[in-house]
Amino acid sequence: MDIIKVSANSRTSAVAGAIAGVIREHKRAEVQAIGAGAVNQAVKAWVLATGYLKAEGLEVVCVPEFVEVQIEDKVRTAVKLVVEPR
Repeated sequence: MDIIKVSANSRTSAVAGAIAGVIREHKRAEVQAIGAGAVNQAVKAWVLATGYLKAEGLEVVCVPEFVEVQIEDKVRTAVKLVVEPR
């Protein structure tokens, strides 16, 4: 399962659709964002995805955590949202 990477310019509805699709297929999604704008988009997408999935009878929860990622030989701190069924 791939990590859904979100930027500050990501379309919220597209990310929400990706989260919902991964949940339907794998029962677990991981969303990664670096920076305030990206985290904002990721959280809004998670909220939108909960609505998509609730209409199908699936209730999901989100557990946020910090992770370190390496980008171009630099270590950065990202926020990872783990989305799973309740």
